[in-house]
Amino acid sequence: MPAWPGGPCPKCGEEMPPNMIHCRTCRMLLNPELEKDSVEIPHFVPLQEVDSLVEITPLGLFVDCTSCHQELKINRKYLGQRVQCKFCSADFRLDPQSPAVIEADSYAPCPHCQETLRFAKKYVGSKVACRFCQGKVHILSPH
Repeated sequence: MPAWPGGPCPKCGEEMPPNMIHCRTCRMLLNPELEKDSVEIPHFVPLQEVDSLVEITPLGLFVDCTSCHQELKINRKYLGQRVQCKFCSADFRLDPQSPAVIEADSYAPCPHCQETLRFAKKYVGSKVACRFCQGKVHILSPH
């Protein structure tokens, strides 16, 4: 298809430079080969959104104090060590073999929104959505 060679507009007579598509004055189509139906517009197909699945490892546990039974948020690095309750100052050993520790809820920050996620032991190994931002996370075993 040849480009507009330049010259007067066929409708209004205004002088138009080469390679123009429409007349600047009357907006007439200067190249009749460029009719609206001569260019096929492809059908729009939306792409599926890709969710980001990030793996996380639990950072710690929610464990009840053996003395006052207040819930404590304790980092996993203290497993097997003596810890002190911030409410009653009683100290106790965070025994990794005790039923309280084995069944305790875990926590980790959401890699998408940085909110603290609390999850039960049954969700370790699962792919879940953050309750705050709906970001997808895969909870790995801490071992």
